[in-house]
Amino acid sequence: MPGQGNAHPSVPLSRSAHPGAGHGKFKKQLSLTDLTFIGLGAIFGSGWLFAASHVSTIAGPAGIFSWLLGGFAVLLLGIVYCELGAALPRAGGVVRYPVFSHGPLLGYLMGFITLIAFSSLIAIEVVAARQYAAAWFPGLTAVGSSDPTTLGWLVQAALLCFFFYLNYSSVKTFAKANNIISLFKFIVPLSVIAVLFAFFKSANLTVHGFAPFGMPGIEMAVSAGGIIFAYLGLTPIVSVASEVRNPQRTIPIALILSILLSTLIYVLLQLAFIGSIPTAMLAAGWHDVSKAFSLPYRDIALALGVGWLAVMVVADAMISPSGCGNIYMNATPRVVYGWAKTGTFFKVFTRVDEASGIPRAGLWLTFGLAIFWTLPFPSWEALINIVSAALVLSYAVAPVSVAALRRTAPDLPRPFRASAFGITGPASFVIAALIVYWSGWSTVSWLLGLQIAMFAIYLACRRWVPTAHLSLAEQVRSSAWLIAFYAAMIVLSYLGGFGGTGRLAHPYDTAVVAAVALVIYYWGARTGVRADKLQLDDDED
Repeated sequence: MPGQGNAHPSVPLSRSAHPGAGHGKFKKQLSLTDLTFIGLGAIFGSGWLFAASHVSTIAGPAGIFSWLLGGFAVLLLGIVYCELGAALPRAGGVVRYPVFSHGPLLGYLMGFITLIAFSSLIAIEVVAARQYAAAWFPGLTAVGSSDPTTLGWLVQAALLCFFFYLNYSSVKTFAKANNIISLFKFIVPLSVIAVLFAFFKSANLTVHGFAPFGMPGIEMAVSAGGIIFAYLGLTPIVSVASEVRNPQRTIPIALILSILLSTLIYVLLQLAFIGSIPTAMLAAGWHDVSKAFSLPYRDIALALGVGWLAVMVVADAMISPSGCGNIYMNATPRVVYGWAKTGTFFKVFTRVDEASGIPRAGLWLTFGLAIFWTLPFPSWEALINIVSAALVLSYAVAPVSVAALRRTAPDLPRPFRASAFGITGPASFVIAALIVYWSGWSTVSWLLGLQIAMFAIYLACRRWVPTAHLSLAEQVRSSAWLIAFYAAMIVLSYLGGFGGTGRLAHPYDTAVVAAVALVIYYWGARTGVRADKLQLDDDED
């Protein structure tokens, strides 16, 4: 990324103009309100509508602590992202930060996994909206399954076309639509909390013990129960960083507000759900709660005789996932743009439309992938682990990037500096590693195995990978810690008790995963790109 101009002597910034069509700039149009609603809107998708009963089945009443644990984990990662997003407000930042700190190979790996996770999320949300809509329009879902009928698939495709339209014109059109949708999305969960607490029975919290499945249940619920899936709305905020007014102030406030507000609402929703279940239905324990309440808040409203609330929930269930899908339709093209900027993806995706400020080539790719994932697509429940683990993996690299950049770019202006980073940095990486481990062997083996395969493909294509800035050997040296992390997690998952052989029993497995993650964190922090080779390119270069 050669060019001219420096922000600091030790932090070269490449800024070469590209006049002409297809090389426009992102327009700074998003306010704090817009950005906060983007974060909250991305968080409140289909997750809250499904997770309560799954969490109850896995952890019992102690699932409340699962939500707090998930919120704490995401808050730590969010604070890390605040430093990166404020110091380096770049489109597709989730992919580009690893490039800045560790080189193109790491950006390539993050670009691949993030594109898969984001684009499949769009599809998941329209599938969820269609599944709920089938409560009113049975013809959308095949009898005896969750698969769509031809009409159901066409409805999903129509929703995707609508999202594409909203994001094609300008980012402000998207933001206005998202703000309106988000307001309605929060009225319903707040109404659910208020109504269900009127039926609250404190005896439900202890009917079979507060934590009938112990600490493993609390941990597993974070990943397998859909909690992390429900929380993951940070990357859309960072992905649109180049389009935010006053990003140094706006990004940290929007990130922290989104996490704190969502944690409060999620904990209250889980508590209200557990307390409002008719106690007689818990006589056999918590194992069958997810079957009895497959659509948790609709089903509990009907069981309590509050029909109007059930109607309200179904209406919201069609809107909330749609709003979340729209946000990821907006964020994913920025990820594609960021990946292409690393030089490890097709250059055509670095083009930004001059008139609208939209990376339209990336938007078309996003639309195509979202359609692809629906042909056909597994159930919401089956995909929670995979998508959650994929997103957490993209988050997990952030603290390592911050640690590396603090060593190699100490003079980089940091309008927001994460305090006590010596503790929060490694802690956030360790927690992210644990969440991936808790997702289970069937997910870890497939997902991390695929990432190792992508690493092998990168090496096999050495003739075409970017080496002008960093040689391939330097890139491998800077990224070896991540490959070691993937390999270690596969081995530990196989030996552990979350779908593995069980040879590494709980809680020793958690301790070993944490210790290994800690070693790899410090390895990654010390093997970033050397200071004399550090380049932090702008969006206009």
